[in-house]
Amino acid sequence: MNFDVIIRNAIVVDGTNSPWFKADVGISNGRIDFVGKVPLDATGKEEVDAEGKVLCPGFIDGHTHADFVLLQDPLMLSKLKQGVTTQIIGQCGISPAPVTDDKVEMLDQYVGFFKGGTTLDWTWRSFGGWLDKLETLSLGTNIGACVGQGTVRLAVMGFENRQPTQDEMEKMRAYVEEAIDSGAFGLTSGLIYPPGVYSSHEELCALTTALKKKNALYLSHMRSESGAVVESVMETIDIGHKNDIPVQISHHKAAGKMYWGLVQTTLQKVDEARANGVDVTLDLYPYDYSSTTLRAILPAWIQEGGLQKLNERLADPSVRKQVMGEIKTDVSWDNYYLLGGGSEGITLLYTPKTPECEGKTLSEVGKLMGKSPIEAAFDIIVANGGSDTVCYNAMSEDDVQYVMKHPAAMFVSDSIFGASGGKSHPRTFGTNPRVLCKYVREEKVLTIEQAVWKMTGFPAARYGLQTKGIIREGMDADIVIFDPETVRDKATIENPQQDPEGIEYVFVNGVKTVEKGVCTGKTAGRVLRKK
Repeated sequence: MNFDVIIRNAIVVDGTNSPWFKADVGISNGRIDFVGKVPLDATGKEEVDAEGKVLCPGFIDGHTHADFVLLQDPLMLSKLKQGVTTQIIGQCGISPAPVTDDKVEMLDQYVGFFKGGTTLDWTWRSFGGWLDKLETLSLGTNIGACVGQGTVRLAVMGFENRQPTQDEMEKMRAYVEEAIDSGAFGLTSGLIYPPGVYSSHEELCALTTALKKKNALYLSHMRSESGAVVESVMETIDIGHKNDIPVQISHHKAAGKMYWGLVQTTLQKVDEARANGVDVTLDLYPYDYSSTTLRAILPAWIQEGGLQKLNERLADPSVRKQVMGEIKTDVSWDNYYLLGGGSEGITLLYTPKTPECEGKTLSEVGKLMGKSPIEAAFDIIVANGGSDTVCYNAMSEDDVQYVMKHPAAMFVSDSIFGASGGKSHPRTFGTNPRVLCKYVREEKVLTIEQAVWKMTGFPAARYGLQTKGIIREGMDADIVIFDPETVRDKATIENPQQDPEGIEYVFVNGVKTVEKGVCTGKTAGRVLRKK
């Protein structure tokens, strides 16, 4: 027996939630060629002794925002070093396509806080053209993509706060159909962000009918993850029920101390829906603090028309006064100023035009600027042109653990990437090792088999990645080998760009991309298209 790679003596956690077993694994031509006891006289061009180490499928990060930074950092070291071999981009309603000639500048501004300093050439227009662009990159990980409902709406209607005409609805459906036909894995929405926030339930139901042809997913950053989270879960379930399509609740949580515990009610609704035949699942990241743009403290009305209009309004002292009053008291939207616990609970991570603010709370920034924290926030939003990232201390650790134990929940990172050297949420570097360290080894919330399944076999099945996510003969050789006794995340809010420990080997499509914790520089990622 001859192989390209032989991995001997591994503790195999195969991604199916079955009990671990001891085995050798042979790799040939990018595929898993053998699982069992490899004869001693078998030869491999390379051999790895995995005695005492866990071998499992490469981690599948089913919700990342790497869309734009891929163009300047296709290797994605922060992902490879934590064992991620596949990413699904285009989340929260935001994707780089479709885009029209007259909306390029508007979309470029809109996606500012996801770009991480990347300059885009915008040479594509259709979703298929965007996937073709990705095909030209030397990718470190496999990449699958969803199409964003917010991007689709922007291409047709800009940032107009109204319902679409019949002609506009047909144009949006045509964009979604083109994306699905080109290989998109689903349609995502971000219903707290303009322009998605202006979409009615009826509009979403009409648009998602385009997914049924390929049984593609609808994934939603819902209208509310706070006071109206139960109603928002029911809205997502209703879309799945009416169109008979699979739906997924993105990064599920109950944000804001006053709403902690509501996940018990929302997961009961999920159980009831599944019992009635609605294919609904959810994902989460293993942290009790979230991250998005500082604009999440603003009401939707002030953001109508896009960033230029927002900046014009914030230049008016009377408008600032009105908005400040709403931010301090109004919970009719997901007001992350209040949900995050006020100015002390908001930490600025990436503010490229005001770097002196990075790493400080909004309260500290206000003192630095000599003004109230909310006034300082307005100035930062304007100065950075929407290209900022912050953390909100809005979640409960008890809720996080309650959600992760649910059988319909999988792990994701929801990574937003800062520029090279810039700060980001620790999940960008630490998600998967954190699960294995904190929630498996230390706190024993999950077994190792459960945790690995929620990061491999489950997301593979959910997205229809038929050759990923399981250690089985004939599957793609996306493999991670880690030390179960030492694996741990090291990234923190103060120092988020720290590589984890204990991830020893990573193979992407049979190519060794990490060896003894160090990237080899080899790239073997592929663009994945839904069949």
